[in-house]
Amino acid sequence: MTRLPKSAPLVDLRAFLAVLRREGELVDIETELDPDLEIAEVHRRVIAAGGPALCFRRVKGSPWPLVTNLFGTARRVELAFGPRPERLIERLASLPHSALPPTPGRLFAQRDLAWALLRTGLRRRRGGPVAECVDRPPRLTRLPLLRTWPKDGGAFVTLPLVLTEHPEGLGSNLGMYRIQRFGDASCGLHMQIGKGGGFHLAEYERRGRPMPVAVHIGGPPALILGAIAPLPENVPELLLSSLLLGRRLELARTPHSPLAVAARAEFTILGEVPPHAREPEGPFGDHYGYYSLRHDYPRLDVHALLHRAEPICAATVVGKPRQEDFFLGDYLQELLLPLVKLVMPAVTELWSYGETGYHSLAAAIVAQRYRREAMASAFRILGEGQLSLTKFLLLTDRPVDLRDFRATLMHVLARTNLATDLYVFGNLSMDTLDYTGPSVNEGSKGVLLGLGEPIRALPERFEAATLPQGFTAALPFCPGCLVVSGPSFTAERDAAARLAASPALEPWPLVVLCDDAASTTRSSTRFLWTAFTRFEPAADLCARSRRIVRNQLVHDGPLVLDARMKPSYPEELFCDPDTAATVTRRWREYFPARDVAMGDSDVAHLDASP
Repeated sequence: MTRLPKSAPLVDLRAFLAVLRREGELVDIETELDPDLEIAEVHRRVIAAGGPALCFRRVKGSPWPLVTNLFGTARRVELAFGPRPERLIERLASLPHSALPPTPGRLFAQRDLAWALLRTGLRRRRGGPVAECVDRPPRLTRLPLLRTWPKDGGAFVTLPLVLTEHPEGLGSNLGMYRIQRFGDASCGLHMQIGKGGGFHLAEYERRGRPMPVAVHIGGPPALILGAIAPLPENVPELLLSSLLLGRRLELARTPHSPLAVAARAEFTILGEVPPHAREPEGPFGDHYGYYSLRHDYPRLDVHALLHRAEPICAATVVGKPRQEDFFLGDYLQELLLPLVKLVMPAVTELWSYGETGYHSLAAAIVAQRYRREAMASAFRILGEGQLSLTKFLLLTDRPVDLRDFRATLMHVLARTNLATDLYVFGNLSMDTLDYTGPSVNEGSKGVLLGLGEPIRALPERFEAATLPQGFTAALPFCPGCLVVSGPSFTAERDAAARLAASPALEPWPLVVLCDDAASTTRSSTRFLWTAFTRFEPAADLCARSRRIVRNQLVHDGPLVLDARMKPSYPEELFCDPDTAATVTRRWREYFPARDVAMGDSDVAHLDASP
């Protein structure tokens, strides 16, 4: 049994910044920068080069500093959380085996874990550092909020910790729903229908009551991790944050809201969503690498802004992978995997690919103790919490390193029989940010099995001269997967069907049709991002032939995945050229005392992986 390591908890953002400064992982920028595009471009270039966290001391139009890139490397994530959370989750997941049936000896062996659990919970107090200053009426335009991409609809809180409670006291929810600043006292709240906060809002509106909301900025790193963790609906994120923190989470009562707020946050925006109040929110350059478009979302009417006497604002920048959220997402997967195995015993490994925005693609190793049992695990995965947003799922029952996507894809393709192992489910709810479906929040899912021993040798080379007319290039991404450049979707909508019918492609189990094969095959990151964020299973999977057998749509290979840009898709994210030129020119002004590498924010992140 491994004892839980002891470490000083990082009780707020300042404690984390002190650790980063001590470790040489934080750089102060004294030059004044514009929060409108300029800061975001500096951030992107630093993260593309694997650089440090950034503290912008002088932000144009605001009296307060701003920190970004707090979690932009695996090392900084480790500094934020240390080994204790992983050891703790592993111990909790092992309890059914190590502590049951209970005996005095077994219970005594778990005494350190019992002590850790006794320190978990909430501690409510009259006030706290976040309530040192109260702006009432609020002046949100003083906050150093970022506009990160040129077509964004405004400035956003990009690391918000949004707290709501069920109207009947049936639990709280802490989520990360972006906040668009409309003015000094009004915000757009991107609270999606399938998230915990959205469920709370629906209950308030059913009763005709306004929903109180507290939006935190800053606080313990454990609070951020709790907010983004894909927990089941009724598991309180605040308790997970406390568990990861290693002590009770301090909440402060305030006369300005019925909600108790995180006492050690830097800022807290307090307000309420009136019943059925909606305002257009967006566009916003999102973590899929495209703009999420302008839609009606709940309007947050703000009553007060609480903040520390000398507060520090925190932000992140999302876009094409890999960005800062990639490192947090991968850490969360590692952290929660023991619990996934506990609640889904037939699942031995599970991995979602951050390069696709996480929800577009996942892979799992599952038990296959009887024929087709793997599909029982597929249904379980696709029905579990945030995993239910997964668009495409690869499954196998044999060992493979799921984090190595090339190896995983080859493993599945060598074993799959399209006639029996491909399942497509249409007319389903989908991630709000995925625009590949017929309308917002609607789309389809796919499952591809690769079970047992290999049934084919995978081809490795292709003679481009044998391509059908109109297709200009063909490059293997890996053995078994060929990437083909074809006519644009507007020029030939049905090019995928014509490609699938080509005899030259028959040996290839998977063919990806895209706009630029050379670019798509440049790296695993670029392939994953291009292929899986630009296709919808029900609309964009094509085979040489399709037939109905026992009401099941059966595909005969090769399988062509149409990953071309479609006219209905939102635009890909690119930096504003004038901002890019400004940042290039001013780079030495930003970092006069330290040599900080300048990456290429438009391409380096997509091409950084093998």
